[in-house]
Amino acid sequence: MGNALEEAPVRRPAAPAADHLPALLLGSVFVIATCGLIYELIAGTLASYLLGDSVTQFSTIIGAYLFSMGIGSWLSRYLGGPLLKWFIRLEILVGIVGGFSAPLLFVLFEYVTSFRLMLYTLVGLTGVLVGLEIPLLMRILENRYEFKDLVSRVFTFDYIGALLASLIFPLVLVPQLGLIRTSLFFGALNVVVAAVALYRFRETRTYRRRFSSGIVVALLALSVGFAYANRIMTYTETLAFQDQVIYAKSTLYQRIVLTKNDRELRLFLNGNLQFSSADEYRYHEALVHPAMQALPRARRVLVLGGGDGLAVRELLKYPQLRQIRLVDLDAGMTHLFQHNEMLLKLNQGALLNPKVQVINGDAYQWVRHDTTRYDLLVIDFPDPANYSIGKLYSTSFYRELDKLLAPGGLMVVQSTSPYVARQSFWCISHTLAAAGFHTIPYHTYVPSFGEWGYVLAGRNGHWRGDAGPLPQGLRYVTPATMREMLHFPPDMAEVPTDINQLNNQVLVRYFEDDWGPYTH
Repeated sequence: MGNALEEAPVRRPAAPAADHLPALLLGSVFVIATCGLIYELIAGTLASYLLGDSVTQFSTIIGAYLFSMGIGSWLSRYLGGPLLKWFIRLEILVGIVGGFSAPLLFVLFEYVTSFRLMLYTLVGLTGVLVGLEIPLLMRILENRYEFKDLVSRVFTFDYIGALLASLIFPLVLVPQLGLIRTSLFFGALNVVVAAVALYRFRETRTYRRRFSSGIVVALLALSVGFAYANRIMTYTETLAFQDQVIYAKSTLYQRIVLTKNDRELRLFLNGNLQFSSADEYRYHEALVHPAMQALPRARRVLVLGGGDGLAVRELLKYPQLRQIRLVDLDAGMTHLFQHNEMLLKLNQGALLNPKVQVINGDAYQWVRHDTTRYDLLVIDFPDPANYSIGKLYSTSFYRELDKLLAPGGLMVVQSTSPYVARQSFWCISHTLAAAGFHTIPYHTYVPSFGEWGYVLAGRNGHWRGDAGPLPQGLRYVTPATMREMLHFPPDMAEVPTDINQLNNQVLVRYFEDDWGPYTH
């Protein structure tokens, strides 16, 4: 028999709580990196929603945010004393500032005249606080890892967190939670990090009671904000829109808002008016019927954009059409106009017609793979307010469209206002001509928008404008009004412009120059 003492298990003292510090704080790196990038993406997205020109807004927001993080990193050298105490305090502060950034900016947009100053002040403050986090954590961990291991581990978790944020933000957070709930949720995560640090490490026992109340208050405030996010958004949209908001939803691509008064419905995308039910028939009749009158034998039509189905409604007035294919990026938009009772009445159920095929996809990619030949292409995109839309008005895109036209086919392009955006309008016409089309610019008056322009384009200039009859029951377009549409007074007459190409996107600059005085 062996010695009993030798057989007895050796009892080791329990590891002190502080031994968990490296693993927990490295996990905190992952969380705070995700939160930090989310705040940056929220600021850029919100600025593009409210101010337009998404490329400029994202570029300047990212630059200001990174610069502020650099300032925060530099300031971290002045933090002394108990570093965990500083870390807990910082996480509570980041959670409050970053968490309430989106609701605060939405409300301030309607109340302050210098919104950009408030926007960049908040972005700068958030960036400084986030910039303090990683240097502070590295100082806390410096005695627990060799320097090379410390740097590699911290930045590995940092970059993984950034990757996660960049993936879930557009795919999950914006469509499912919206900007307000997303910012409040990740603010709460920062406060939770502070709570874990406060209660998991022995070094924090002396000031737990002092910080506990702050953590509870911060989490309670963020939770209340999360629960009432829809009311906050409804309140801000009540400030932004004169009429009652009856529908509002953020999709993967845009914020859709419907308003209603005694006279009309109005659709807004990212705050920009798309149509009023009181006069949209003028816009859509002018878009569709001049081209269709020139194509009495048309059988197939492709509509790009126009997810509201109103252009399709006009096309369905021609019984000879066998197929209408509509390609719109946003499934949220087409679904709304296929199921909402008021909107179904407005578009007369056009998107549910058996002749109509609705496809949700990127038109820029779609046309490169479509092999069908169409008699008419109806291009009903939003105005070229940013580069992602501006490419749809470029020579390269128009040359792709040319491949889809059947012999003798035509296309019509909505082309913004020739009065307000004179350079933009004629740039679109000149770009179509540079792509090899013969063009006929025309315009009409839509009360909600003012003068609005279109360009009819084909491979040759031999089509006749009176080749076929107009449908019965049109409210605006007649042979006489179509002749009037061709006349441009001196203040809308042709001006020289550059050609809009993918490598210059001059149209976006023209558009900003033209519309800037009216929108800022």
